[in-house]
Amino acid sequence: MLKIRPLHFVDIIRDIGNDIIDFKPNSNGNNYHAVAAQILNNKDLLLEITLDPDDVCKPCRNNASGVCDETIDRSFRPTAPPLMRDWDLSINRRWCERLKINPGDRFTAKALCRILKDHTDNMQAIYHEIIDDRIAKKEIAVKKGIAKYLGTKKM
Repeated sequence: MLKIRPLHFVDIIRDIGNDIIDFKPNSNGNNYHAVAAQILNNKDLLLEITLDPDDVCKPCRNNASGVCDETIDRSFRPTAPPLMRDWDLSINRRWCERLKINPGDRFTAKALCRILKDHTDNMQAIYHEIIDDRIAKKEIAVKKGIAKYLGTKKM
């Protein structure tokens, strides 16, 4: 079982939609690549929803005793809080509300993807601080990723 924040799951599905299936380690030392590969390769993987640092965050160099101390680039999200931990918490809470899920809920990766499938329209409402077109592009990629992951499109 993996602990995962909703936004990390959405980002993994987006990457699948962008035809990324060979995940590479990130320079900040997080575990995104390994978690993404596990989700990609095991649709029955059990995931537990969390708002706390998840299995992606644990080894990250910015994870200082369970608290992310990274600052974010606010050039394209000027009203976002300056710290990643505050931004992530807001986004994760919005995803939980939209998906009608709660911290501690457990789903297989495939079941969580099925829930996501019905809630991808108007993703700008989740990321309303972002002022450019990247969320429209993300929404398209997430929808493609869902189709690929659930087997309605070839990966």
